Amino acid sequence: MRESLAPGVWGVVATPFQGSTLDVDTDSLAGLVEYYESIGATGLTVLGVFGEAAALTAAERSLVLEVAVEETALPLVVGVTSLYTGTAVEEIRAAQAVAGERLAAVMVQANSANPAVVVAHLNAIHQATGAKVVLQDYPLASGVSISTESLINVVQACRFVIAVKAEAPPTSVAIAQLTAALDVSVFGGLGGQGLLDELLSGAAGAMTGFSCPEALIACVRAWQTDGYEAARDALLPYLPLINFEQQARIALPVRKECLRQRGLIADAGVRAPGAQFPEVLRLSMLNHLAEAAAALDARWSLTTAGRF
Repeated sequence: MRESLAPGVWGVVATPFQGSTLDVDTDSLAGLVEYYESIGATGLTVLGVFGEAAALTAAERSLVLEVAVEETALPLVVGVTSLYTGTAVEEIRAAQAVAGERLAAVMVQANSANPAVVVAHLNAIHQATGAKVVLQDYPLASGVSISTESLINVVQACRFVIAVKAEAPPTSVAIAQLTAALDVSVFGGLGGQGLLDELLSGAAGAMTGFSCPEALIACVRAWQTDGYEAARDALLPYLPLINFEQQARIALPVRKECLRQRGLIADAGVRAPGAQFPEVLRLSMLNHLAEAAAALDARWSLTTAGRF
């Protein structure tokens, strides 16, 4: 059996900013990664799309990774922003210099619809860095649409790929095909919106951002121990908030404002070209967050009573 990334929930970490200059807020970042560890995340994905890595300088990317390494003992997957092999290698070497053995893998996006091109890209990256790879299929971010059959061919050709992150809808269909053909972990993303169906299709868990990551962790743990009905019941109270956060074109500012409202970051600022939080949605957001908070309180009460 080939190596495979550990199942569970890998939290995709937001990069908090502060002030009118939107400098990286290292205090909020430290608190956020510590929180993920305290609630039982399997690992963290840092400098992903949700982490606004493409809007960070090289020095800022190193700073964000340094904070994650210092403030948590969780294994780390580090996102690679570039679709070009040479600059991708530079990003990975910089991450390796900071994270060392804490680097479980780098997350590389499929950079072509042609599987031979992707295989050549990944092979060159691995030969230059020795890094293990999570292959991300996220056409909304990369602009690249690759077939599931081609993804399978790529992973079969690259033994150093230890997971796939499938974010090309319909994700449950792709995950079913991927897990039937491959012996590596396949994770869903997209804010957990399709998590139940993805688990039924064979997903190892979720690798995504959500302002209540406790819900995703509870869902995946329930699935692992008790199956679908328990997973459904664990996730059901949070589905309105998941759906609210995962709105096209505004998902990032909405989620960061939700994190701010929960006290997990101090400021919800988003760097350009990201949108800002639409104030007309504030009441909806507060209603959804209140419902989620009530569900978390109820679950905590049951946990302390020994029922979970």
